Amino acid sequence: MRYEKAEVLVRLALDLQGSLTGLSLDEIRERYAPDPETPLSRRTAERLRDAIERLFPQLEQANPGELPKRWRLPAATANGLAAVDADELAALATAAAVLRRDNLNDQAEKVETAAAKLRAGLKRQTIARIEPDLEALLAADGLVCRPGPKPRVDGEIVAALRRAIIGQNKVTLHYRYRGSGKRGYDRVHPYGFLYGNRHYLVAWSENAQARDVRSFALSNVERVEIRDEMFERAPGFSLVHYAARSFGVFQEEPFDVVWKFSPKATPDAREFLFHPSQTMEDQPDGSLIVRFRAGGALEMAWHLVTWGAEVEVIKPKRLHRLMQGLASAHDANLAHWVENASRYPLP
Repeated sequence: MRYEKAEVLVRLALDLQGSLTGLSLDEIRERYAPDPETPLSRRTAERLRDAIERLFPQLEQANPGELPKRWRLPAATANGLAAVDADELAALATAAAVLRRDNLNDQAEKVETAAAKLRAGLKRQTIARIEPDLEALLAADGLVCRPGPKPRVDGEIVAALRRAIIGQNKVTLHYRYRGSGKRGYDRVHPYGFLYGNRHYLVAWSENAQARDVRSFALSNVERVEIRDEMFERAPGFSLVHYAARSFGVFQEEPFDVVWKFSPKATPDAREFLFHPSQTMEDQPDGSLIVRFRAGGALEMAWHLVTWGAEVEVIKPKRLHRLMQGLASAHDANLAHWVENASRYPLP
């Protein structure tokens, strides 16, 4: 436990040095809690801050005269306090591999470049010491091949959109609509990206029929024109909140969701984060009820079909009917295959 507390203090010192605007007590409470869902008490956060001040009297308030107070350490104060280790370099390599698996090559290259810069800053003795551990960790890390097509993402398009997001420039998207295959364009204010089975640009559309935040599949963007015009983000917009409105990527008005998992499926279901707002209720018979509020009924149904008879949709009824329809279609396809199996001989 003492070692864990020392690690927290080292991390906090490095974060206080690496932050231009500093950290508030509330941010310390959330960031350094052992359980992400249970912030530290305010008194514990104050003790951490006071411990840093004892170790580093250079601690300063980043926003004098303002509330809430924010603290930071001047540059180079904590240099040499901690060095990169084999676990961290291996984690970066794994992150790059995950990005490449999902065809996010531009981001993978940036992670690999950051790792190379970190290695370049190490002393040769340190590299020689951690190299065997790093090789062992890399050999031990494997990635599951996710079934299904990889989303096609043009690295130059993503890079252009990133520049526009940073510069708050309007862009014109030359876009191929997936449903009709028709090509068109849309002038948008790019806000950020959502990554999943498909990758999306989240942007505010100037289209007269939209005039709202929309999601554009990156694989359907054929060209991007960065305009000289600037934009201001919609007041109060949060990409985190926008993503949390839905179970997946499809956006629709959120609704109350209640699922009941059988006693057999409960141990597995308990390990799932179905949605950030979820609550779980243990039942006397060993089953588990999960509640949350979100949109995305079709993606919910796709997911629930994989649980088979081990899950019951209590609310909403529309989702229950949609899931039954998908299950029936699956059973019909399976029956057709069995009936005609002789026509499809295995190699």
